[in-house]
Amino acid sequence: MLHRRLKGPFSVAEAASVWSVDPTRARRLVAYLAARGWLSRVRRDSYTTVPLGATSPKQWREDPWIVAAKTFSPCYLGGWTACEHWGLTEQIFREVIVFTTRRVRHRAQEIQGTRFRIKVVSESRMFGLRDVWRAQNQVKMSDPARTIVDMLDDPALGGGIRHVADVLRNYFENPIRNDEEFAEYAEKIGNRTIFKRLGYLLETLGITAINLAEHCARRKSAGIGLLDPSAKPSGPILKRWGLRINVHLNSESE
Repeated sequence: MLHRRLKGPFSVAEAASVWSVDPTRARRLVAYLAARGWLSRVRRDSYTTVPLGATSPKQWREDPWIVAAKTFSPCYLGGWTACEHWGLTEQIFREVIVFTTRRVRHRAQEIQGTRFRIKVVSESRMFGLRDVWRAQNQVKMSDPARTIVDMLDDPALGGGIRHVADVLRNYFENPIRNDEEFAEYAEKIGNRTIFKRLGYLLETLGITAINLAEHCARRKSAGIGLLDPSAKPSGPILKRWGLRINVHLNSESE
């Protein structure tokens, strides 16, 4: 019944509803099935069914993307996780990046052996998303342009500004590029330092995007921002973009 009615991780209350039993009995049944390898415990009060063909039921783990979608909903996957999915990077990252509107106590969590890095955002930032299928489950993920805008907002979620620069270059060399959409997303985020970083990267990487670069110059914020907030706040100031260049890109030393 659980296999037929539930997709992905479920709570004891959901199991009780499927079985039409009281929560106390459902909790005992869930614990019994988990102990015998029919269910896998995801976290407290969260379980998932184990495929009947699993060769090692007690070692079986649910797809981390599905776990994230169920555990942190409403949410979406982004950052370097989305970069890997959209083919914008060849690097492999161990953590899964999750953006959620749900308040969470710990921004770094490990579930079933997978590490999740979580960023809490407002409901107004749930845009530029696409549904991606994982088995029979839909998982929300930022589209390519939104992925990069998020990383320009917080370069740490893109593996640092050097990796963000590589992803940006790959995006603008790809037919999927959409300069107008890119600018629209950056406006919606509301952090005008994004325009400083984007304008600087377009210029430094030699990317031809005249209208977008001009838009960045008009919309950049006042004051001096850091190219990469996760690095030491030292280095020369580039007044044209209002940035302290505290990280040198790989292309600058070539």
